[in-house]
Amino acid sequence: MSLIVQKFGGTSVADSGRLRHVAQIITDTYKAGNQVVAVLSAQGDTTDELIEKAREINPGASTREMDMLLSTGEQISVALCAMAVEALGFPVVSLTGWQAGMVTNTVSMNARIKKVDTERIEAELDARRIVIVTGFQGINRYDDVTTLGRGGSDTSAVALAASLHADLCQIYTDVDGVYTADPRLVPHARKLDEVTYNEMLELATLGAQVLHNRSVEMAKKYNVSLEVLSSFSGNPGTKVKEVAKRMEKSYISSVAKDTNIARIALLGVPNEIGTSFKVFSLLAQHNINVDIILQGIGHEEGKDICFTVAQSDLAMAEKLLRENQERIRFRVLETNADVAKVSVVGAGVIGNPGVAAKLFEALYDAGININMISTSEIKISVLVERRDAEKAVQVIHDKFFAI
Repeated sequence: MSLIVQKFGGTSVADSGRLRHVAQIITDTYKAGNQVVAVLSAQGDTTDELIEKAREINPGASTREMDMLLSTGEQISVALCAMAVEALGFPVVSLTGWQAGMVTNTVSMNARIKKVDTERIEAELDARRIVIVTGFQGINRYDDVTTLGRGGSDTSAVALAASLHADLCQIYTDVDGVYTADPRLVPHARKLDEVTYNEMLELATLGAQVLHNRSVEMAKKYNVSLEVLSSFSGNPGTKVKEVAKRMEKSYISSVAKDTNIARIALLGVPNEIGTSFKVFSLLAQHNINVDIILQGIGHEEGKDICFTVAQSDLAMAEKLLRENQERIRFRVLETNADVAKVSVVGAGVIGNPGVAAKLFEALYDAGININMISTSEIKISVLVERRDAEKAVQVIHDKFFAI
């Protein structure tokens, strides 16, 4: 007997028909002799609709009350799914995050899981029940409901799989697995049978939108066996593991783009010790993450520092920097939200110098200008104009995965 955790996203449970289909997947797994814990997201666009309702009532609502509101979406999903499982004649119980023992820190709307008390879930499994748990939520030390941020249901599922020592954690979504590029942009993109934790973490961070990056971090840390697959097709998915086979000896596994990005340039910054610290510590104090950083070697009017932030952080970052212009002593601040980051990811990047040349050649041939470049052991990212992003993905994919 195996213990399998199955997570179903919002599109998989969007309506009654899809909920019944999910109930069938869950019960088929149960009938095969497995213990099953299912984790569900809110139906379809429920979370967005709840956010809009909150804005109508109070645009400045407290984050605590937002957590109370947003957590209701998952409760609807698990209760309806449990009813569908009941209708099929199987023993089942639905649990909220706090009933399932999901304990978080006290950060509202972006909480982190501190521990999972699995006693209740284990008791239900011992009674041979299917357990259906709300994703995306937990409870803090003050018994307040908390939510884990966008994509948090993936993290809930992996946390449960790790705590229960599950044999497999399946992430059901609306795609068949992880592809060499977004198949909506590149119709001939190929599905990967396997991908490493590190590659998947880079892809999740770079905008691939298949798995939440925090869930991949946790899976790697606790060696959780992951599989990404479709709740619609029934086809085998992509396994996420420590070591993966390389498809056709390709040096890279996938091409990804991220349009939720903006560039900030500080021109004429004093060429002295501590300037970069002033800039980036200021942003860090306000929880603004910085991605690509480019600093010039300096000129007569100082040096230039360029970096990228999430678009949602652009307004706050610009406000903070302008308020501290005298302390930092830059001459000009420029921003550009019409950019995108395109990346190639693969375990073979660092050991094959030709990867970078191939990437740059593809963009050169397509007439696409590169604004900034960032590299790591398993990825190369370039900043391009937003209007060029889709074309960049296509030409880079064609260069590395020629048909």
